[in-house]
Amino acid sequence: MSDASAFPTVPGPASARRVAANLVDMVLGKGRALDDALADPRSGFRDLSDRDRAFVRRLATTTLRRRGQIDGCLRKFLTLWPKGLPREAMRLGAAELLFLDAPAHAAVGEAVNLMHPEQKKPRGLINAVLRKVAIEGQAIVAEQDVARANTPDWLWQSWVNFYGEDVARDIAMAHLQEAPLDISLKDGDPADWAETLQAEVLPTGGLRRMGGGAVESLPGFTAPEDGSGSAWWVQDVAATLPAKLLGDIAGKRVADLCAAPGGKTAQLAALGASVMAVDRSDPRLKRLKENLKRLGFKADVRTAEIEQWQPEESFDAVLLDAPCTATGTIRRHPDLPYLKDETDVAKLAELQRRLMVAAWAMLKPGGRMVYCVCSLQPEEAEYQIRHLLALPGAEIIPADAGRLHLPSEAVTHEGALRTLPSMWSGRGGMDGFFAICLQKN
Repeated sequence: MSDASAFPTVPGPASARRVAANLVDMVLGKGRALDDALADPRSGFRDLSDRDRAFVRRLATTTLRRRGQIDGCLRKFLTLWPKGLPREAMRLGAAELLFLDAPAHAAVGEAVNLMHPEQKKPRGLINAVLRKVAIEGQAIVAEQDVARANTPDWLWQSWVNFYGEDVARDIAMAHLQEAPLDISLKDGDPADWAETLQAEVLPTGGLRRMGGGAVESLPGFTAPEDGSGSAWWVQDVAATLPAKLLGDIAGKRVADLCAAPGGKTAQLAALGASVMAVDRSDPRLKRLKENLKRLGFKADVRTAEIEQWQPEESFDAVLLDAPCTATGTIRRHPDLPYLKDETDVAKLAELQRRLMVAAWAMLKPGGRMVYCVCSLQPEEAEYQIRHLLALPGAEIIPADAGRLHLPSEAVTHEGALRTLPSMWSGRGGMDGFFAICLQKN
């Protein structure tokens, strides 16, 4: 382990819990995205066995999902946090005791061992507090307002104000569940692939797999040597819906703006479109190209700033998946509530308005543009409708909930698509997405 890690290295290989502590510290202490922390060699994650990686990921994400409850429980026994005591050691130990059914002696002992043997005072304090959590913690958790405790104020107030408290609670509770693996098939019989992948066929035609395991090791992910391309890609069911609002795009010239990492590019290509994928980030476009190559799809990939870029000719259709706070994906990214705030919402909403103007200028008369964000914040979604309708010649093409196999409440009175993490709760939920289709008259 690098000396940049949050917890002192002791002789011998890095323990799984030490890696988990470093990951959570990189998120909460240093403001790093969890995915970036997992890829950072300083975290030690890549050095672990597959089994330990699975454990570390579960421990770190549980600690982030349940941070509010964990801190509320710890405050019962520790009103003043001593200077220099790493909170993550205590948080991870509490997460194991309260939510992962770990034996008390193991969870307490491993949390204590995150401190160097010479750190006697921190070791003693961690031991004393976590022993109390082991005895009294479950009773404390039983009295907590779970939805409210685990949702930062800025998100809670926004959701209550816009959706109402009941829906806000449903959203918050959905975020406590691990998101399933949703699969979009390139071709083949969904029923056959469902059996092969131990998955469920969704009404939308995709598959949903509830079990774990590394994605890369599942049948059909790796491209065969005959050059035909792999059989499927990963894409949340809600993320597949915006492209469907464009209608029949076979043979049409379609721009996928802000395209990386390429799930929607693959979907557009699979629907028969001639796709131009545009994004500002070369590293993210590199991943997009790798995904297209694996699948055997082709697209014209361009690196460009959407606001300044001018295509050689206009497009028949445009899909603008605008940068956003991504609060609709908290099930998959439990670190996100602690990396964003209200200032991000305002900045991104302004950027989105500039992007929609630029995207509209690329569209042929009579063509369709879909504006979408994976955000639950109305400033980035429903409140943008008036700006979209101010575009010259813009007319809303209402979404059809039945055709999309969604409940009627997934379509707003304006005709926009609005999914919530609490929808399809019996099937494992879906990401929160907003999408609206406009025709240029």
